[in-house]
Amino acid sequence: MARNSHEKRAERQWLLILLPSLVLLLAFVIYPALYSVYLSFTNEALTGAAALRPRFVGLRNYTRLLNDAKFWNALFVTFVFVIGSAVIGQFVLGLISAMALRRPIRFRRVFSSIILLPNAAPEVVAGFMWISMLAGGDNATLSRIVSFFGVTPADWLQVFPLSMIIVVNTWRGIATAMILLTAGLSTIPAEIYEAARMDGATPSQMFRRITLPLMMPTILLYMLISAVSTIAVFGLVYALTRGGPSGATEVVSIYIYNQSFTAFQLGYGAAVAVVALVISLILGIAYVRAMKVEV
Repeated sequence: MARNSHEKRAERQWLLILLPSLVLLLAFVIYPALYSVYLSFTNEALTGAAALRPRFVGLRNYTRLLNDAKFWNALFVTFVFVIGSAVIGQFVLGLISAMALRRPIRFRRVFSSIILLPNAAPEVVAGFMWISMLAGGDNATLSRIVSFFGVTPADWLQVFPLSMIIVVNTWRGIATAMILLTAGLSTIPAEIYEAARMDGATPSQMFRRITLPLMMPTILLYMLISAVSTIAVFGLVYALTRGGPSGATEVVSIYIYNQSFTAFQLGYGAAVAVVALVISLILGIAYVRAMKVEV
C-alpha cells in the first residue's frame, strides 16, 4: 500500500515537472494546428466582407487547392528542395564529416568549428550574407571567383534560383546531420571493425555491410527530422528569393505566406498549411512503421 502511494506521488511529481512543457506544447503547437484546421473550412480573410463576417465554406478551399497549378508547383519545388538539400546534400556531406571526425586528423577542432559555424547565424542573416555572394554584378563574391577561371559572371539567384537555395540550405544543415550521424557512428562497437579487418574486409565493404546497416535507425531518424524541418524552412528562402523568379523557389511555406498575407486569404492559406501538416504527419508515421515502433 505504501509502495502504491509512493508511486502515485512520484507520478504526480513527474506530471508537475512536465506541466510547463505541456502548456507550451498546447499553446504554441496543438492550439495553432487545430485553429488552422478550423480556418481552412472558412473564407476568413484580412480584407473585404470576409474579414468582418467570415463564414463556413466546407471543402471549398481544398477543392480550389486541388485545382490550383501554383499549389502543385509549390509542392514540386518543395519536393526538389527537400531531396536536394536534406536527403542528398546534408546527409552525404554530414556523413562524410562525421566519418572524418572519427579519424585522428589534424586541426580537428578547426574543422568542427567551420562546420558548426553556419548554425550560429539566424536564417535571415545567413540569407542576406549569401545574397552578397550570389547577387549579379562583377563585385559579387561568386562572380569574382568564377571570373578568375574564365567563367562569365551571372546573377546566380536569377539564373539558377532553386539550385542556389539548395546549396545554401545544405550549407546550413551539414552541422545537424554531422551531430546526429556522429552519435550513430559512436554506437557501433570498434570490435566489429577489428574483426572485419582480420577477415580481410576492405573499407568499402565495412562501410556497406557494417556501418550503413547498424546506422539505419539513426539515418531514418535524421531523414525524418531533416525532411520535416526543410519543409518548414521559410526565412532563408524568403530572404534569398521571396519565392521568385516566377515561382521557381516558391516552396510550400512561402506559398502559405503569400496566400495568407499577400493575397489576404487566411482560409485558403490555412488549407495549404493543413496539407503541409498532413504530409509531415505521414512522414512521421512512415518513420514509426519503418522502425517497427508500437505507439
